[in-house]
Amino acid sequence: MSSNRAPNGLEAAFLANRERLLRFLRARGAGDAAEDLLHEVWLKISTAAVGPVAAPVAYLYRTADLLMIDRYRSERQARRRDKDWSEAAATVPGVSDAPSGERVLIARDHARLVAEALDTLGPRPAAIFRRHRIDGVQQRQVAEEFGVSLSTVESDLRRAYRAILEVRERIDEA
Repeated sequence: MSSNRAPNGLEAAFLANRERLLRFLRARGAGDAAEDLLHEVWLKISTAAVGPVAAPVAYLYRTADLLMIDRYRSERQARRRDKDWSEAAATVPGVSDAPSGERVLIARDHARLVAEALDTLGPRPAAIFRRHRIDGVQQRQVAEEFGVSLSTVESDLRRAYRAILEVRERIDEA
């Protein structure tokens, strides 16, 4: 949440019900992804132009539920696609899962651009992003390791995600 403005009604409802939403996601089977899903809920409500919501808590639960369903479907489709590809590749001689040399170079260049963008944020936000997204450490544990609040971790992650999104937009425009 930006410190330049007060939270709107939906954001205030989120902050007041954060722990309940987290328990809800875990109870629905989100497991280790519950914190990430909760962060996605926050990003969705803090960046969307939503008008007044009559039942903000119900809206938050529905948003969390839909994001969890989307994540489940996406993971299921990815598993199915990988399985289908593996089966198809096994029947064609000479087909390899290895990326081409050109794709490797492009990926390295994109990774360099992302690393540079993260480094411009400063050492803590870049390290928090890497610890959470690359090392897979839960946000709460990252907060403890860095001696900062959970909201600071979330704020640093939002900054990192925005920086990465800007890199992605530049790459797509090129």
